[in-house]
Amino acid sequence: MKNLSKFMLTAGLMLTASLALAHPGHGDVLHTHNAFLSGIMHPFMGLDHLLAMAAIGFWSMRQNDTMKSGTPLFVVGGMVLGAAIAWAGVSLAGVETGIAMSVLLAGVLIATLAKLPTAIGGTLVALFMIAHGYAHGAEMAAGSNIVTYMIGFVAATLAITFGGRALGAAMQKSDNRITRALGGVVAVIGGFMAAS
Repeated sequence: MKNLSKFMLTAGLMLTASLALAHPGHGDVLHTHNAFLSGIMHPFMGLDHLLAMAAIGFWSMRQNDTMKSGTPLFVVGGMVLGAAIAWAGVSLAGVETGIAMSVLLAGVLIATLAKLPTAIGGTLVALFMIAHGYAHGAEMAAGSNIVTYMIGFVAATLAITFGGRALGAAMQKSDNRITRALGGVVAVIGGFMAAS
C-alpha cells in the first residue's frame, strides 16, 4: 500500500503539468469534424474534468445506498443541464472557478471521509457537473451535431465516474489514511487550479 500511495501522489503531481491543456480551443486534437469523437475526448483531455468526475465517483462509494446508486444520474443530469444552458446562449459567470472548486471540494469530501444526505450530496454533485457541462457545451466545435456530441461526452463522463467508483470500492478495504491522502492530493490540485 505504501507503493500505491507514492504512485498516486507522484501521478497527481505530474498531472498538474498538463493544466494548460485543460480545455480544447487551442489547436488541439479535439477540433475534428467527428462530433461523437470530440464529445468523448473532451472529458479525457482536461485534468480538471478527469479529477472531478473520478473523485465524485470515488467519494460516492462511501455514501448511503441511494446516493451511491444515484450519483451517475446526478453527474449526467448536471452535465446535460450545463451543456443545454451553454447551447441556449445563456452566459454563466465563473464557470472555470466553479470547475476548479469542484475538484477542490471533491478532494476535501474524500479526505474527510464525509458522508452527506442524498438531497445535499446529489445537489452538490449536480451543481459541480453543471459547470463542467457548460464548459463542454460552450466548447463544442461550430457545426457539430449536438446529439452525437452529447452522447460522446455523456459516455466519457460515465466511464470516468465508474472508473472512480471502481477505485473507491477497492479502496474501502484499505487503510483510510491512503484514501485521505488521495483526497488531499486532489484537493491541493483543485486549489492550485482555483488560484491559477
